[in-house]
Amino acid sequence: MKEAVARVELRSAKIPSFPGIVADHYWLVVFHAAERRQLQKCDRWEVWQHACQNESCWGHLHKNLLNPFQGVGNGPSQLIKQWIDEEAMSIAKKVESSPHTYPFINNYRYWPGPNSNTFAQWIAGEKIKLGSRAIGKNFPVPDMHQNT
Repeated sequence: MKEAVARVELRSAKIPSFPGIVADHYWLVVFHAAERRQLQKCDRWEVWQHACQNESCWGHLHKNLLNPFQGVGNGPSQLIKQWIDEEAMSIAKKVESSPHTYPFINNYRYWPGPNSNTFAQWIAGEKIKLGSRAIGKNFPVPDMHQNT
């Protein structure tokens, strides 16, 4: 069986407290192959309601703020969608360039957006539509780069 060169996971978890009744938080986990093509390195990418919460951040956009599979305070995360190899590589490229291409790194609003779900839907594009609990998924993001 062929080992994957790259993998990207779209994950979600219920938001804590009262908003968790109706809302989920989405993020992406990007895995890259290391030696002998084993998936070893992974990074969690998400927009967080508070800016600049760790060393790998660009405004509200954070890399590895939390552990890759950790929920956000209202139960565990769940895998929503997984992409592998070529499709994963194109998504990973968009995720990893997002500090320079996502137009809302310095803006966050719970409703109507932009928020974590705006970012996740922007990355996923037409590949998947986030669930009904993904408040902010429909916030319009200007298409700044036609080839991403």
